[in-house]
This record gives sequence, structure tokens and C-alpha cells, in this order.
Amino acid sequence: MKKELSEKLKIEVRDDDVMSYVLYPQVYLDYAAHVQRYDNTSVIPTPVFFYGMQSGEEIAVEIEPGKKLIIRYLTTGEAREDGMRTVFFELNGQPREVSVPDRSLEATLHKAAKADPDDPCHVAAPMPGKVSSVAVKKGQAIKAGERLLSIEAMKMETAVYSPLDGTVADVLVKPGATVTARDLLVTLEA
Repeated sequence: MKKELSEKLKIEVRDDDVMSYVLYPQVYLDYAAHVQRYDNTSVIPTPVFFYGMQSGEEIAVEIEPGKKLIIRYLTTGEAREDGMRTVFFELNGQPREVSVPDRSLEATLHKAAKADPDDPCHVAAPMPGKVSSVAVKKGQAIKAGERLLSIEAMKMETAVYSPLDGTVADVLVKPGATVTARDLLVTLEA
């Protein structure tokens, strides 16, 4: 079981992890995905984790023994067209800002599907940019290394190539579409 879980998560697991997985398989997998995505959020005070902070509120978070971060929430900017907001805060007295998705707007926004990094038939955007050309169409036979499309960003053009021989199952973008890194562009059939 330990070997199976370690291969599934692609990390070295402890006996406690295996026991948690055996007792609550899906709950543990959800927890492990959360830790891989956000790291150890158990250091955040529970009310702040669930309900957020109020403007001007300050908390201390011990990230390891003897090492604390003082976080003061300042304000949140207006929602942008891409569904993001800028959050302004201080970290140990230094002003910081970060862009975060506004989940309350997700229902009204079109969110691009993300490519599964473990699926060789998913072709992802290597960087954010605008699709400048699409060289293939659905049903077309392709060879490994054949150009599928091009993405343009900051006056540079990057070609995206097929990772395998096969057939184009679907093309999810058109020329002029704006994409972000890891957006699913093309699906293939091996």
C-alpha cells in the first residue's frame, strides 16, 4: 500500500499517510492534493482559513519553530475582466500584492480547461499569450514533432509541437484566443 500511494502521489509517504489513506482513501487524496497545491495551511488560524481577514486585521503565523510571519490584510482591488482581483497586504511590514481569482465571479466567466500533466494526449500552452495560428484541424493525422499551433507573447512567437504520433481529437483554441500557461490547447489520440 505504501508503494502504491507513493507512486500515486509521486512523493515519499510516511506510515501515518498510508493509514489515513487506508481508512479514508478519497478524503486523504483530497488532502494530499490540497497540500501539494497550497503547502501546509494548518499553520493558518482556523477562523482566518475559513472566513478570511477583515481590512486592517493582523495575524502571526508560525511557519516553523521560531519563525513567524506577521500578515496584515489591507484591502482588495476591484474585479478585472479576467475574473481576478488584486489583494494588498503587508508581510512583516513590507507591502505586497498578489492577484487571485474571485470565486464569486466564476459562474459568469468562461474558464479555459487545464491540461492534465500526466496525460500525454493533452497539449498545454507553455506560456501565456495569444494564439497566432493553428496548423491542424480535428481528425488530422500527425507525427511527433509536427507543429500544432503558434503562440505569440511580447513580440516573440513560440511553436507548440505534437508530443506523439496520432490523430487530432480536438482543437480547443482559434487564432486570436488569449491563453494562460497550462491551458488545454489540443487533445490527441495516440
